[in-house]
Amino acid sequence: MGVTERPTFSSEASKQIYEYVERHGTVKRHRLLDVLSLPAEEFQTHLEALKANGYLQEDGGTLQIDFEFGAVTEYESGDLEFVIRPGRQNDFDGLIETIRDVTAEETYVVAETIAEELLYEDAVTRHNSVKSRMFFVATVDGEVVGWTHLDLPQIDQLQGTAQQTVGVREEYRSHGIGSKLLQRGIEWGEANGFRKVYNSIPITNDRALEFLTEHGWDTEAIRRDHYEIDGEGVDEVMMAREL
Repeated sequence: MGVTERPTFSSEASKQIYEYVERHGTVKRHRLLDVLSLPAEEFQTHLEALKANGYLQEDGGTLQIDFEFGAVTEYESGDLEFVIRPGRQNDFDGLIETIRDVTAEETYVVAETIAEELLYEDAVTRHNSVKSRMFFVATVDGEVVGWTHLDLPQIDQLQGTAQQTVGVREEYRSHGIGSKLLQRGIEWGEANGFRKVYNSIPITNDRALEFLTEHGWDTEAIRRDHYEIDGEGVDEVMMAREL
């Protein structure tokens, strides 16, 4: 299933199965059968169809939505080895910790909002008729140390643009991890037909603004006093990159 493809269903039962998995990130097959109260044979028929059509995948009795974001890539920077790969539901805690680590050091309101959405929804990946959300993560020895996130609206007028965020834990910076994450998200956007990615940052976050500018992003607009930080109005810089 492509992320730009809105999910469609052949029956109400199929829709119920998919939407429950989508909302919860991962669900055990037997738990889903109990919750939906469908006859076992009917449940099995609809589930197998969803899997065959690329909507759901199953691993050891655990179901999740079937998004194919790309391969796992390994990198070396000096004596540090890191991996960049698609985010998974079992990255949930590591993502929250990493986003909070980054936003504790520098104000990054959009990233803080994403962390709150993750906690509220308890799901890393989302894909429904309104919006899609996906992550790539950077890991060192299996630990999440950085992320790039793309928020992908499903409304027709907005489908060509995606909001992208990126962040790396302070102790893992200066190894090119942020650049690799940013580029991975951009390449994915290009491959999936998006025409622009954008990011909104407080003007006080000099490091983030410099990082994006160095990677070819332009200032599209400035919203005056858009944030209130420590009791003072702070401008928001809206950065974008054409794909």
